[in-house]
Parts: sequence; structure tokens; C-alpha cells
Amino acid sequence: MATQTLGAVPPGCRQRLVGHYGPSVEPWLRAAPSLLAEAAERWKLSLKGYHDAGHASAVALATTLDGTPVILKAWFERLRYRHEIAALTVWADGPTADVIEAADDLSVAALELVGDRPGGAAPAGCERQMVAAAIHALHSLGRRRPRPDVPSLAHFCQKVVMPRIRERVQHLDLGPWRTLAEEACEGLPALREDPARTTVLHADLYRENVIFDRGGHPRLIDPHPLVGDAAFDCAFWTVHYDLEREVTDRLATAARISRIPVPEITAWCRALAVDGLLYYREIDDPALPKIAQVLSVLSALMTSDLDGEEPQDPDARAIAAKLRMEGGAAVATFGAVAHSPEKKEPPHA
Repeated sequence: MATQTLGAVPPGCRQRLVGHYGPSVEPWLRAAPSLLAEAAERWKLSLKGYHDAGHASAVALATTLDGTPVILKAWFERLRYRHEIAALTVWADGPTADVIEAADDLSVAALELVGDRPGGAAPAGCERQMVAAAIHALHSLGRRRPRPDVPSLAHFCQKVVMPRIRERVQHLDLGPWRTLAEEACEGLPALREDPARTTVLHADLYRENVIFDRGGHPRLIDPHPLVGDAAFDCAFWTVHYDLEREVTDRLATAARISRIPVPEITAWCRALAVDGLLYYREIDDPALPKIAQVLSVLSALMTSDLDGEEPQDPDARAIAAKLRMEGGAAVATFGAVAHSPEKKEPPHA
């Protein structure tokens, strides 16, 4: 097969990677077409064109000798390539995209094309419940199979998240959101992981990383994997999947399906929300008021749980009632409601 090249990466790809990594990514962007071409020749694939998506890689469409469409993905960061491939290998045959081929020397992989088209197919009904079940399925696989060599959630929090939160709180002009942010930061030292829930985390559950196959079932792609408490993924999905819709519905659904008490997920939600608020403030993102509202509700719910009382804020009180209805007796809820009688598994040694 003659060597094919697709030409320069799309302008959108270049803009996103330079924005993410800085000017140091420019030489790699110039080399990316050759990396994709070499991988395609090695695996006897026919390149069809770029798929302009993603913030850490260059993505192309290709077909195998029998015409099967695949995704060809080249990573700038070799470490990120290794971590993502390691996690996808652990989750093989689960609700994600399977790895077909991988070239460690190129940091390029051929992946299953979900839904037979870039971006996947349309979701079936009950999207929220189905995505929560897919997250739970990945966590189950991550507990049963050998653990990959990826960073721990504890290391990520201690070395990345907490330092950047402290730095931003100190130096940013937070205006009307300062008190909200500072109060949320006061609860960060109390965050705890449950060793019984340790698994391989996706850790990047934005909506664009959840696509759907031909049957409308969710596949979780483009992980930024960690090893740690499953509550973190439940919280990430709750907060970041959609800031405008169903935040508390996702919280209730995640708790019901994962069997993790609502307050334990909410504590991680609050940490992620304050981290997001500070980032959006730093870059003047227009979504800042939305995540501030999410953080405000989460903070009200957390405060009410610590006090053992119903939330004083009317919106938070209504949400607490909804969580009780959604979660039922299966999960701990807010206010003077009994915690779950369900017995936890003993922590790992």
C-alpha cells in the first residue's frame, strides 16, 4: 500500500492543542500527519480525512482492508497516550471504544469507531440512567482486572488540584463569588476516599466524552484515567456533564446506581465545582455564573447535611426533597433522614 498523508492538521486542532499545551506543541503538530501516515501504512489502513475534535490529540478517520471504519488517534503527550491505552485495555469489551492497534513508538492507536460515524450515533431514551450505568460498569471492570499504571486520585488532588485552588483563591479577583469559593475551600481538607471503592476512574466525563453506539448505548471515550474512589467519577459527571440541566438529577441517579451515599458524592461535587469556578474566573469563561449557581446549591446541601437540618435556602430544600424521592432508602440523603442500612464492604488492606 502506498504511503498516504492527509496534509496539515485542521486549524481547529492546531488552535486547541496550542491553547492546551502552548507553543511547544508546534513541532509535533507539523509531524502529526507523518505519524498518522506511518501508523496507517503499518496497519494497512486507508486514511480518509481528519476528524477535528479533541484537545490533546490529532484524530483521523481510516478504513481497514475489509472496509471497516476506524479512528486513528495520535497523542502529543506520550505519557497521556500510555495512560489512556492502559485504561482502555482494562475496560476492553466494556462501554468504551476498544483498542484495535497501538504503536508505543509513535504514540498512535487505532480505535473502534463508535456508532459508525465520528461523534457516534443518537442516544436512546433514559440517557441519564444509561450513562450512570455505563460509568458503574467501567468501575466494576476496573475493580476486577489488573490495575493499570496510571496516577492515583490522591496524588492528583494533592499535587495538582489543591495547589491550583489555593493559588487561584489567593490571587484572583472573585468579586461576589469570593465568600462562596472560600467557604467551599474550607471543606476540602475533609475529603476522604473509601478504599473499598477504589477502581480505575475515567476522570474526564464531560458530555463530549460520552458518545453513543448504533443501539443508542453510551460509550465513555477519551479518559484521563486515575486510580481512586468511584465517587470522584460520579461527582465529575454530576457537575460537568451539563451545567445547565439535571445536575441534581444526575447526583441522585449516580448515588442510586453506584450505591454511594449522596453526601459522599456531594463532597466531591463541591470540590470539583469550586475548582471549576476558579478556572472559569481565571479565563473569564461565560459559564462562570452557571457553575457558581451549581456550587451554591451544592454548598447549601453540604451545610444542611453537616447540621443535620433541612437546607434554609428554598431551592436547596426542594432539591434535598427530590434527592430523597430519587434515591429512596438506598442512599444517605440530607437533613434528618436516616442513612442507608446497607452494609459497606470492608476496606482493602
